[in-house]
Order: sequence, then structure tokens, then C-alpha cells
Amino acid sequence: MRLIISFAALLLSVVLLQLSTGGVGPLDAISGLTLGFSKEQIGLLGSAHFLGFFIGCWWSPRLMGTVGHSRAFAAFTALGAIGLIGHTLTDNPLAWAAMRIASGLCVAGCYTVIEAWLNAKVTNETRGRAMGSYRIVDMGASLTAQLIIAVLPPAAYVSYNLLAILCCAALLPMTLTRASQPETPSAPRLRPELAWRCSPLAVAGVLVAALSSASFRMVGPLYGQEVGLEIDQIAFFLAAFVLGGALAQYPMGWLADKYDRRWVLIWLSVAAILSSGVTIGASGMGTLAVMFSAGLFGFTTFPIFSVSAAHAHDFAKSSQRVELSAALMFFFALGAIASPFVASALIENYGPTALFAMIALGHLALIIFGLSRMRARPTPDQRTSYVYAPRTSFTIGRLLKRSRERK
Repeated sequence: MRLIISFAALLLSVVLLQLSTGGVGPLDAISGLTLGFSKEQIGLLGSAHFLGFFIGCWWSPRLMGTVGHSRAFAAFTALGAIGLIGHTLTDNPLAWAAMRIASGLCVAGCYTVIEAWLNAKVTNETRGRAMGSYRIVDMGASLTAQLIIAVLPPAAYVSYNLLAILCCAALLPMTLTRASQPETPSAPRLRPELAWRCSPLAVAGVLVAALSSASFRMVGPLYGQEVGLEIDQIAFFLAAFVLGGALAQYPMGWLADKYDRRWVLIWLSVAAILSSGVTIGASGMGTLAVMFSAGLFGFTTFPIFSVSAAHAHDFAKSSQRVELSAALMFFFALGAIASPFVASALIENYGPTALFAMIALGHLALIIFGLSRMRARPTPDQRTSYVYAPRTSFTIGRLLKRSRERK
């Protein structure tokens, strides 16, 4: 309890930030439908968010090194609030896309600061408990954020202003804390080729993880609307996906530590294809079936990023871990930028089932590639521990480095 209290300011900022920036994605999708945006335009909003996220991941360590933790956090929070309030000034989808770039910058920048601060303050004795608290708080707030659209009216002034207030409120714990600012760490070098050298399969895995997660979270409301869900039901549909992913972490981590991680990835993709089929079939079987299918889909797809990352770290040296984590996040961001727009275009042209057909094809490609990679080289005898890897910043590797000890 004393540990949680010592990090209370950081954790409270995480909650407020997640409620604000995590809620804008589904709210934008529902608001876009209300305002008559095309499905491609709604998909563009999700892609714009991840473009901002990608830029923020690269820029935020450099800004933090120039102005310090608190000022960098304030700058990124201001960008997020501006983007949210700006939604109320126009109903132009391209203008909204520009504002979503600002929200993506906010997410990447604020998480970079929070994780750098956490990493500087934890010790070897407290790291495990601190990371556990951070993961629980982050996942719980993410789950709650999906439910926001159940109570916020779409395309309404009050909705976006409430999210902007939450974003601004995230400033208060960070700026009012009495804790001294830590030393600013150097920005990790971004070397995407390092991830490919360590494990081409891991690169493919994080790309497919981005395809599954980003398209579902940003375009899922379109699917829900197409299959007849009400707005409050869409909120629970998205929350079921996040809950399924959270529940999968322990059993999938146990499997990834016990068995060859390539087989775990392959069978996860097989399960993801089956769950995509279940989700398509559940669309005509009532609301409870749709909710269950979303949870099953999250259970089978959410752990793929962490399993892929663990597999890549099995082939990395200790000195490469931070840069490898950044490289994997680079590939995830690239996949996340492309997938919402592609998914929305497929739904526009081929109907709602095209979303899960696209995801199933991505996992089929991962299965084929995984089987081919198993012929290329054996799995290492000494492996790192499985770690749930949040997809938050290029610097998350610093927090996770000591957790990835050789088994």
C-alpha cells in the first residue's frame, strides 16, 4: 500500500489520461455516424490517431530531454485538450483527423513521461509491484474508457468538453506532486532493423497484433452499428474486447513460458481465426452472443503482441532490450496507422463481416510465416520471462528490461 501511495500522482494521471484519450476513439466513431461521415472518413480518424501516436513516440523523449518531465507532460496534455475541444468547432472530418493527430501525440507523450518517471523512481525490490499496479490501473482505466460512450451523447458539445476536462485534470497530480523530478534519460535509438534481425516472426506478430487491435478498437463501433447494436451496447461490446484481453494475460503468459513461443503464436492465430468466425456468426444470435464473441476475440488476439515481444527478446542481448522494445513499437505503430482506414473501406464496400475477414487473413498469413520460420532455426535453450508489454511508448523497454531475465 505504501508503494501505491508513493506513486499515487502518476497512477491518477494514468487513470485520467486513459478516460480522456481512450474515450475519444469510440466517441468519434459514433459521432461520425451521427454527423453523416462516410465509413472511410471514420476509419481515417483512427488512422490519424495512430499517426499522432507514432510522431509522439519519436518526439517525446527529445522534448522531455529539452524541457524536463513536467513541462513536457503539460505540453502534451495541452495538445490533447486542444484536439478534444476543437471537435466542437467544426464538423469537417479532415479537421477532426487533424485533431486526432493531436490526441495521439498526447497519448504517446504523456505515457513517455509517466514511464520515464516510474523507471527513475522504482528500485529492484519495488519494480515488480510498481509495474503490477501500473498495469492494473492502466487496463482498468482503458476498460472504463470504452464504456464512456454509453453515457455521453454523440457529436455533442458537452461530451467533448467533458473529455477535455478529464485531460486537463491529468495535469494536476503531476504538477502538484512534491516528488522531485528525476534525471531525464537519453532517448533510445530507433533501429527497426534490430527487431527484424532478432526475429522476423516477432515483427510479423506485432504487425498482425496492430491489425487486430487498432482496427477493432477504432472501427469496432461501425461493426456494432451495422449489426444493430445500440450506442450503450456498443460501449459494452468494446469493453468486452478489452476485458477478454486482460483475462488472457496470465494463461497465455504461462503457455509462452512453458512451450515454444512460435507454436503459441501459431495456435493463438488459429484461435483468432476461429474467434473471428464466431464473431461473424454471433451477429444474428442476439446481444449476449455478440458480447461473448467480442470477449473471445480479445482473449485470442490481445496477447499476440506480448508473446511476439517475448520471442524477439529471446534472441537479444541485455544491452539491446530497450532499443528492441522501441523497434517493436515502431512496427506496431505502422500497422496501427494503416489498419483502421483499410478496415473501414472494406466495411463500406463489402459489409461488416469484412472487418473480421481481413483480420482472419492477417492471422492466416502469420500462421504460414510462423511455420516457415520454424524450419529456419531452432528456438533458443535459454529464454526470457514472458512479460505483458503495454503498447504505450518507445521507452517502455526501460521499465520492462529487468523483468526480462533469462529463465
